[in-house]
Amino acid sequence: MANAFVEKLRGYASLTEADATILEAACSTQRNVAARHDLIREGDKPGSVFVMLEGWACRYKILPEGGRQITAFLMPGDFCDMHVSVLQEMDHNIGTLTPARVASIPRARMEELIDTHPGITRAFWWTQLVDEGILRAWIVSMGRRKSSARVAHLMCELYVRMRNVGATTGDSCEMPLSQIVLADALGLTSVHVNRVFRKLRLAKIMELRTGSLIISDIERLAQIAGFDDNYLHRRGAAAV
Repeated sequence: MANAFVEKLRGYASLTEADATILEAACSTQRNVAARHDLIREGDKPGSVFVMLEGWACRYKILPEGGRQITAFLMPGDFCDMHVSVLQEMDHNIGTLTPARVASIPRARMEELIDTHPGITRAFWWTQLVDEGILRAWIVSMGRRKSSARVAHLMCELYVRMRNVGATTGDSCEMPLSQIVLADALGLTSVHVNRVFRKLRLAKIMELRTGSLIISDIERLAQIAGFDDNYLHRRGAAAV
């Protein structure tokens, strides 16, 4: 079975077979993690870098009154914060949303890879730039997009990210996120999110089924969202 981490990095930089072998070996320490389990909590001292091989996770903050704001989704192939070790403690939580298989790469090994393998280093840098682009897109959504455009933009983004790692089938992809989880990412109530999904389904643009996102009209969805996938920066990827 292909290593999702290696496949994702190949989308951002040219990796040799030796690079791929080294990355696969770096991911040799793996464990299965249940859904809704924190990999690391706010206030913890940063340690190893987590790599998502299977399943979904998220970064999130808990507000003083108990509400949750999700600030990023992590899917197969994603890894967490190459440079976070400079912090004295974590300023956010990372938790699984589904059952997951997670690799842990020791900090010293990550630094060695960066120092000695320029192809891998370029791929790491590229993924960091993409993560920053995604964060900017989310800030724009939260600050300026109306609720329908906000929902549509996130669905376009998640579909394209899944497509970029070869995890789509035609017009559909895995979508194991509940409307409550999506509401926590969108800054909306789950009732409001449900209302937008219903409008999109009745318009025959997209729909969520159990565990799946089906986009019937990607051009209309992208138009509603004002979506341009340039911030995802994958080499040679077809635009939406």
